[in-house]
Amino acid sequence: MTTDHLVAGEPAVTSVNAVLRVPPATPADAAAYFTASLAFHTDVSDVAAAFDAGGDPGFVLVDTRSTEAWEQGHIPGAVHLPTGRLTASTAFLDPAVPVVVHCWGPGCNGAARAAAALAGLGYQVKEMLGGIEYWIREGFGYETAAGPARREPDDLTAPFGSDACGC
Repeated sequence: MTTDHLVAGEPAVTSVNAVLRVPPATPADAAAYFTASLAFHTDVSDVAAAFDAGGDPGFVLVDTRSTEAWEQGHIPGAVHLPTGRLTASTAFLDPAVPVVVHCWGPGCNGAARAAAALAGLGYQVKEMLGGIEYWIREGFGYETAAGPARREPDDLTAPFGSDACGC
């Protein structure tokens, strides 16, 4: 408990900090919520591992950014389908194959809009959290107009000397 304020002649008012102002969910509710969230999201490390395993990863990765953004850099193996072009004529995607969408990064909700549109069209869909920003920041390769590129992993997003964060 913290004391929010003291006013002469009034009793001290205390409150729980902002973290605990709304109590945590019960363990059962938390387990259900976080398990359900995994049906909607994946991350760049898991997508990269699926691609690196060779063969068919069992999903199609869709980059939902603009053409200019795609040309600036994109993930090898991804399909380019800007959010604004998601319509019933998205027929080249097989509705039986799950779709993983991504956009720029965590500050962009373009992938969520694309996921909603694709789900509305009958596709199984997940959002790749972190987008291409975290793909690049974690040191995975990408394609540019000049050819393949890769940056050193950012130590704030990926461990040094390991392919996996252990999570």
